[in-house]
Amino acid sequence: MTSVRTVSSILLLLLVECAARPFYPLPSRRNDRSKQPLQTFRPYNIAHRGSSGEFPEETASAYKRAIEEGADFIETDILASKDGILICFHDLTLDATTDIAQHKKFESRKRTYEVQGKNITGYFTIDFTLEELKSLRVNQRSPFRDQQYNGAPRVVGIYPEIKNPVFINQHVKWPIGKKFEDKFVDTLKKYGYKGTYLSKQWLKQPAFIQSFAPTSLIYISHLTDLPKILLIDDATTPTQDTNQSYWEITSNSYFDFIKDYVVGIGPWKDSIVPASNNYLQTPTDLVTRSHAYNLQVHPFTCRNENVFLHFNFSQDPYNEYEYWIKKIGVDGLFTDFTGSLHHYQEWTNPFSMGEESASKLLDKIAYMISKFRNSYN
Repeated sequence: MTSVRTVSSILLLLLVECAARPFYPLPSRRNDRSKQPLQTFRPYNIAHRGSSGEFPEETASAYKRAIEEGADFIETDILASKDGILICFHDLTLDATTDIAQHKKFESRKRTYEVQGKNITGYFTIDFTLEELKSLRVNQRSPFRDQQYNGAPRVVGIYPEIKNPVFINQHVKWPIGKKFEDKFVDTLKKYGYKGTYLSKQWLKQPAFIQSFAPTSLIYISHLTDLPKILLIDDATTPTQDTNQSYWEITSNSYFDFIKDYVVGIGPWKDSIVPASNNYLQTPTDLVTRSHAYNLQVHPFTCRNENVFLHFNFSQDPYNEYEYWIKKIGVDGLFTDFTGSLHHYQEWTNPFSMGEESASKLLDKIAYMISKFRNSYN
């Protein structure tokens, strides 16, 4: 069962203000010179809500495990409480992932709200203060307070999603007219996250900002130069804020527009390669066209369980990684099993993918030297 806890410090994820999950202090503030740099020479291993295939999603254990298993980035979802505190939580409602139903004192909090054109009934995070959310926690002890994790041996980035910004801005108010996006970016800045993609500042504390709401990303682009990713749902789901269709936001004209605000897209896998009767069909040209506009492609979500694997992969997740990385040519993958993706990449191509360049060669040399040095420390 997912729990809600107060954030007392920050690990590699976001925030002290992100009060649903506690994180340990940023390792990069200890001894940067002894750290292996973020690898940039092969597709990114993005831990979807942590190592959520092994531990409950968006918990301390899931984040910790993902770091241990070789994740390049830790993905997390950011929502807000009634009193405007940012929390790390995926669902707008508490029903499915907490023991809210057992708390009789909150029975009257059940509400029905319109979310993206649909009426949803449940216990919403926006109707609970931080202190009330804390009362729902299951386990009060966080392994991220164990100081041994302050010295992570390599740079690991964060990949926060600003969740349902339209809904949050409708129901949560901040002082002096600030918005959810302002609070979100202020917190990133507070902990030193800044810099354009692959800049020196960015490589020290890497971060991607993601959202399904394009206007939110455009607004954020005026607040920070951190790289942004436009998430894209399946072909039947319009955008959260502009009500644009999948076909509109994946058109060449839209790519030409949005490339000024984002560095890539994060589409659902089956929108890149459609499936029929659980068999993959002919790939679309989405990746090719995205790359033509210098947009990266980070699809979601790879999972090891057979029920999530298309029959083409013969119940072998390594076949799926091979397909997306080698045949489709994506630039990163969201996965619930960071260890599997890391093992695949280490076994098949540990140092490079694609055309050689001077900058990539320097990255590889730095990575190899730091890895060798740390093995003898």
